[in-house]
Parts: sequence; C-alpha cells; structure tokens
Amino acid sequence: MNPIHQNRRALSATEIVAHLTQLNGDAAQGWKLMDGALEKAFAFSNFHQTMAFVNALAWVAHQEDHHPDLNVSYGRCTVRFNTHDVGGISVSDFHCAAAVDALLKA
Repeated sequence: MNPIHQNRRALSATEIVAHLTQLNGDAAQGWKLMDGALEKAFAFSNFHQTMAFVNALAWVAHQEDHHPDLNVSYGRCTVRFNTHDVGGISVSDFHCAAAVDALLKA
C-alpha cells in the first residue's frame, strides 16, 4: 500500500481548500468540492474513449487501493473521491485525483 494512504484523517475545510487550489493549479483543471467529495467530469468523443479512460482509472485505483465512485455514460465519466473510513476528504483523495488527471496528460 502506498504510504500516503496510511494513518489518514479527514481534512479540515481550510486544508481542503489549500489542496484543491494546488490540485487545480493555474490550469483550473476542474476538480470541485461537491456534497462532501472531490468531483470532476471528463468528456470524451465516444464510448470507446470513455471506457479506455475508465479502465485506466480502474488500474490506478487498484494500485492505490483507493476507489472512486464513477458515473459513466456514452462520452462522459464523472469521478468522485472521498474517504469513507474517515468520513470526509483525505489526502488520499487528492493524491488519487492527481493520478487520474495524469492519465490524460500527453
């Protein structure tokens, strides 16, 4: 297990804002705080591209042992991270959100 996922705790509101600002950076990559989770919608040209993304994301989630909630449709996938066992958002969620963004960087 990645050491980042050990001894995790729910982050405070101030910590979440700081991590969210760092995650989105100058590019405003689109992660938002929605109903107690980090959420981002990804758009694709077709179902094949959407499923390729979902499969790559599944591999990352398996490697990290930290799994998001997904809403998948023809050309869209909405990804939601929160840490159920701490009852909030943890550093693990930000780490995995960054890993998901990295899947689409060329």
